[in-house]
Amino acid sequence: MTAQRDHGGGIDAAVARHGGTRAAWLDLSTGINPVPYPLPRLDPEVWTALPDRCAEAALVAAARRCWQVPAGAEVLAAPGASSLIARLPALRVPGRVQIPAPTYNEHAAAFAAHGWHRAEERADAKVLVHPNNPTGHWYAPSDVDAPLTVIDESFADVAPGRSLVGLADRDGVLVLKSFGKFWGLAGLRLGFAIGPPGLIAPLRELLGPWPVSGPALAVGATALDDADWQARTRRRLEEDAARLDALMHSAGAEVAGGTPLFRLYRVAKAADWQARLARHHIWSRVFPYSDSYLRLGLPAPEGWPRLESAL
Repeated sequence: MTAQRDHGGGIDAAVARHGGTRAAWLDLSTGINPVPYPLPRLDPEVWTALPDRCAEAALVAAARRCWQVPAGAEVLAAPGASSLIARLPALRVPGRVQIPAPTYNEHAAAFAAHGWHRAEERADAKVLVHPNNPTGHWYAPSDVDAPLTVIDESFADVAPGRSLVGLADRDGVLVLKSFGKFWGLAGLRLGFAIGPPGLIAPLRELLGPWPVSGPALAVGATALDDADWQARTRRRLEEDAARLDALMHSAGAEVAGGTPLFRLYRVAKAADWQARLARHHIWSRVFPYSDSYLRLGLPAPEGWPRLESAL
């Protein structure tokens, strides 16, 4: 099984090709909330001491409350969802894995690196990116039907009512959560695995001691408990996504999917659209498997005039 790995970001390469300085670019190639959670004041000790169990327990408790984790499921904090994705295939003997495409490519790459083979159906493992990146498709509980099913909910916090975390106490079901997307703090490197003890225990061993930094433990616990900020943010993201759709529609693009954190458009020639925006130092996302898909994240409030002018 081979996997082609492409990602958003890459501003340095865009600068090298199209000029300008990194600070002058508007990066819309990711699905990261452009208005991040405001960082709380941190005790200086979180930077100098090894993370303690009390801080980890506080984070896990906040995660359980935020996502309404079933009592029979455990929560494991990790240094980003990507670190979990890279280790998940080691939970089972290599076999056949079903990964509905197109989707986030790191899952296929991780399973391939561990000797798994891609299958179209009836596989030993299954990966559901929920909602899917880049299409925004949501899955149903009936889709969770493999002996090992990984449900990647990196973007699901925009609509918590559609989460499948309620299945995380089932044997063979593992739900992934990303802190960086909805809360907008990707550089903090914080992610979560939620599942039955039989899956969480070996993952914990693979991560080793102190996997999450002291600052990430402290910030994460505060942010996950801030329900008011979360509600306000969901409303703003919905409004901004609708604004972006209207803007792109007026420029000749067709909405093809997405989530409130990123929008997917169908255009005549995606590479031409990307180059056109790049001339205005605005970076977008195109895909190697489609010449018509263009994905845009949401601009920060100060970025809207630049995007409107470029279009």
